[in-house]
Amino acid sequence: MNISQVMTREVKVVSPDESVQAAAQKMQQTDCGILPVAENDRLVGMLTDRDITLRAVARGADPSQCKVRDVMSPDVKYVYEDELVEDAARNMKRLQVRRLPVLNREKRLVGIVSLGDVSAKRPGPAGEALRSVSRPTTQ
Repeated sequence: MNISQVMTREVKVVSPDESVQAAAQKMQQTDCGILPVAENDRLVGMLTDRDITLRAVARGADPSQCKVRDVMSPDVKYVYEDELVEDAARNMKRLQVRRLPVLNREKRLVGIVSLGDVSAKRPGPAGEALRSVSRPTTQ
């Protein structure tokens, strides 16, 4: 099974010039902990809630003034939409990440794949545990 069959297609992105506060609000609105960072139609980084916490808030930066580019992770790890789900699972394990952006072969962002997406096709208790961890929270 290909990643394109399990990934989430509707992905919000953030500009590197947006404030960390605006990015955090976008995360809150979409109930996600990660946003791809795009500039000039290209993926240039990833911003996680952890990046915001450790690289902005913990350092005393003003979230309304601090820019996404100052706290994002510029080293983007990704998978292609035509790769196998098993490949994504191996990459996530090796990289120790819970989510990966999904690109087409023209290197355009087409989605995001999470542990929950990958585990949807895994039977048994481990798959169920991963699915439940990845479910959206209610507020």
